[in-house]
Amino acid sequence: MQGFAFRPMQASDLPLLREWLGRLHVTEWWGPAPSQAEVDEDYAPMLSPESTDRAYIALLDGTPIGYIQSYVVMGSGNGWWEDERDPGARGIDQFLAHAHQLNRGLGSAMVRAFVDQLFEDPAVTKVQTDPSPTNHRAIRSYLRAGFHEQGEVATPDGPALLMVRTR
Repeated sequence: MQGFAFRPMQASDLPLLREWLGRLHVTEWWGPAPSQAEVDEDYAPMLSPESTDRAYIALLDGTPIGYIQSYVVMGSGNGWWEDERDPGARGIDQFLAHAHQLNRGLGSAMVRAFVDQLFEDPAVTKVQTDPSPTNHRAIRSYLRAGFHEQGEVATPDGPALLMVRTR
């Protein structure tokens, strides 16, 4: 399909990320639009080489189209995935930056390409995500990207549908 690339996010991307996080189609699922200080506080730590969380700007044919992050599930803390014992499990979260790109298969293709890239690391055993059970567009997108529903779970953000893609 399209030519996706995932560039590690840099400090200079934080204002762009703030703008994207304020768009209505993003705030619907990611929460209220944050201030720049909140974005800096929440996302700048991911820029450290020591962080197990990784943030990327998703590019399509060289043009920024979205945000995507991955993290080590085991030990992620703050009440998240406390029962996970697989050190190879990774979690992902993402969004497309432009509302006009929704419902065109672009999100599914982006997620599939990103997960394929994660699986290039032999230590990665599975990739999971946890959309709201009412976010039907995201659920359809993950299913098209090869994820399987594992059932509803309770998270610090409320109910979620755990979805997993294995090798």
